[in-house]
Amino acid sequence: MRIVDIREKTVPIEADMSNAFINFSRMNVSVLAIVTDEIRDGEPVIGYGFNSNGRYAQGGLLRERIIPRVLEAPGDSLIGVHGDLDPELIWRAAMRDEKPGGHGDRAVAMGILDMAAWDLAAKLADVPLYQLLSDRARDPRTPGAPLEKVWVYAAGGYYYPDRGLEALQAEMRSYVDMGYRTVKMKIGGAPLDEDLRRIEAVLDILPDGCDLAVDANGRFELDRALEYGDALSAYPLHWYEEAGDPLDYDALRRLAERYEGPLATGENLLSFHEARNLIRYGGLRPDRDILQMDPALSYGLTEFRRTVAMLFDAGWNPNRCVPHGGHQFNLSIASAFHLHGCESYPGIFEPFGGFADGYPIEDGHVRLPDAPGIGLEQKKSLAPVLKDVLA
Repeated sequence: MRIVDIREKTVPIEADMSNAFINFSRMNVSVLAIVTDEIRDGEPVIGYGFNSNGRYAQGGLLRERIIPRVLEAPGDSLIGVHGDLDPELIWRAAMRDEKPGGHGDRAVAMGILDMAAWDLAAKLADVPLYQLLSDRARDPRTPGAPLEKVWVYAAGGYYYPDRGLEALQAEMRSYVDMGYRTVKMKIGGAPLDEDLRRIEAVLDILPDGCDLAVDANGRFELDRALEYGDALSAYPLHWYEEAGDPLDYDALRRLAERYEGPLATGENLLSFHEARNLIRYGGLRPDRDILQMDPALSYGLTEFRRTVAMLFDAGWNPNRCVPHGGHQFNLSIASAFHLHGCESYPGIFEPFGGFADGYPIEDGHVRLPDAPGIGLEQKKSLAPVLKDVLA
């Protein structure tokens, strides 16, 4: 059993919308396929991966450094104790001759490769990824059986040109109609008084049992973050997300000292070491705050396993984690590691956002497909994009 090819293709997911920091009109992702010489039902077994939205495609890094190292590795060096291709050994081969630090686009590129490697491993074992992770990769302090369903929330509420409050209300109402019970909207891309009107407009249409989170995407300096925090304290928000720069742990600590409601952050931390510094210095409160580290953007599940162990060691429970990303890879991880939940992007960042076809959102939760691997091919709109990588 060996890897015979690894291919990458850049795919656009542009949209005419913005958050507080970036416009998505030129957004794209890398889709990667690891092809093996293992034949099942007349076809080679292939693992697929891609990066979460918000970070751009990583074709150059993948093609010039990461993919060649894996293809150059002796075949036997990638076979693990279970007798098949091992994601952690693939990860080590890809990181050969890389210095510590420099967490940025490299972390994203490695996350793409790592997703494909775990998809491949589960397909070779002929089990869903969440079951493989529960059997082989979970921390022993995590309960055994994977979760049958995972809590998910609908992330939307972006800024669109010429789109007013009624359109925002209609969008959020549509998520509730789909079965979501928590919705999220953007703030920080408009003046405070306008953002407050947008928040109030959404709260006005949410039925009992539903709530709202807000996300500033790291827009604010400390004074502005505190000003927003003071104003947001008047509302029953699910959380206040990424008020300031993700690496400004001191500002986050000062915000946590003043804002009593739940805070959420972590999606733009791209390594185990940054996540550990967040826990050490960010002043977050294990009884209420949410960690959003995204394996697909931060060296993959292989690195995220270290983060989970660190959380246990630091007195946190990983059930405070709700990974950013809104796709099936993070959904499988949430199930296997008993995380609090997973983000979702209904109707945007297609075809990469969202989950398998035929699995509706039920009272804020979604079930996982019983298919080998991540189950990416179970999403009809995504399946041809995956195949096109090999065209």
